[in-house]
Amino acid sequence: SVFKNPNGASAGALIERAGLKGFTVGGARVSEKHANFIITTPNAKASDVYTLIIHIKDKVKSTFGVNLSEEVEYVGEF
Repeated sequence: SVFKNPNGASAGALIERAGLKGFTVGGARVSEKHANFIITTPNAKASDVYTLIIHIKDKVKSTFGVNLSEEVEYVGEF
């Protein structure tokens, strides 16, 4: 999972309800099967994944007023 579940909610359900399943940034996209997973293509860059994570957080915040926090840890520079 990319995001921790916020209190009383499912991160995946919030992302799905925000209409982000399949949303793509470069070589990274929100999984069609489970919205709390990011799928990458061979040409994906770390910056694609990071930009997608920021977009998901912004959309869920603006739609539901919920702040998602990442479960993943960032390593290195991109």
